[in-house]
Amino acid sequence: MKVTIVGAGAVGASCAEYIAIKNFASEVVILDIKEGYAEGKAMDLMQTASLNGFDSKIVGTTGDYSKSAGSDVCVITSGIPRKPGMTREELIGINAGIVKTVSASLIEHSPNTIIIVVSNPMDTMTYLVHKTTGLPKNRIIGMGGALDSARFKYRLAEALEAPISDIDGMVLGGHSDTGMIPLTSLATRNSVPVSKFLSEDRLNQVAEDTKVGGATLTKLLGTSAWYAPGAAVSSLVQAIACDQKKMFPCSTMLEGEYGLSDICIGVPVILGKDGIEKIVKIDLSDAEKEKMKNSAEAVSKTNALLEL
Repeated sequence: MKVTIVGAGAVGASCAEYIAIKNFASEVVILDIKEGYAEGKAMDLMQTASLNGFDSKIVGTTGDYSKSAGSDVCVITSGIPRKPGMTREELIGINAGIVKTVSASLIEHSPNTIIIVVSNPMDTMTYLVHKTTGLPKNRIIGMGGALDSARFKYRLAEALEAPISDIDGMVLGGHSDTGMIPLTSLATRNSVPVSKFLSEDRLNQVAEDTKVGGATLTKLLGTSAWYAPGAAVSSLVQAIACDQKKMFPCSTMLEGEYGLSDICIGVPVILGKDGIEKIVKIDLSDAEKEKMKNSAEAVSKTNALLEL
C-alpha cells in the first residue's frame, strides 16, 4: 500500500504520522511546493520510526509528482488554512485552483488511485474533484464527516462523563458550522440512547458545540486544527488499505440518495478496498430531513461559485 499526501503542513504531517504509526502502508509520500519542507518533515518522521515501532517508509518531495506514481490512495490537504473569523466558504477561490491542479497531477501518475479530499470548503472541493477528474464516484471521498463525528463523540463523552469508547454517534450533512447535523436521536452509550442520560437542552448544547468545533479550535489555536483531522484521514486510509468495510460518514456524490442529486455531502458509507463500496440509507426524522435539505442548499450555493 502506497499513500501520497499533498501538503506538508500541520494537517498533512499529522496524516503521515498517524498512517505510519499504524504500520499498514509500505510507503508514505509527502509532497509540498515549499522547497525542502516535505523532505524535512519526512526525515523528522522517519527518525521516530525506531521509537514508535513502524516500518513504513516516509519520503518527502518538493513538487515532484513522479514520486507519487503508483499510489493506492492520495490525500489532498493542500490549500490555505482557515484563519480566525474566516469561514470555510471564503477559502473557495484560492483553494479551488490548488485542488484542481493537484488532483490532475496525482491522477496523471496514479490513474487507479482513490482520492481523499481534506481541503476546505471540503464538500465543494470534493464536488470539484468529481467534476474535473472523471474518476468513478466510489474513488473520491470527502473526509469531513469522519472528523465531525469524532468531535461529536468527544462532546457526548464530555457531557456524559463517560469514556469515549462507550460512545457511538454520527454527524451527517455539510462540513460547515451551519451545515452539520449531529444525530443526537441515534447516538448511544453502549447501545443505550444518550437521551436516557441527558436532557434535551443538554443534547442540543452538545450538538451546537459540535457544529462550531472547528471554529472553536481555530479561535484557540490561531489556525486550523491538525491532530484530529490527521487521525480521521488515517482511519479512512486504513479502512481502504485493510478492506475493513467500516462505516464512516463521508462526503460523497449523491444520485438520488437522501432525496439529493449532483451534490457531495456527508452521509454514511462503507469503506473498503474499492473506496466507497456502499452508501448506507438510514431513516431520518422529519426535522433531520429538513436540516439535510437546508445543508444541501448551502453546499449547492458554494458549489455555484466554482468555475468548472
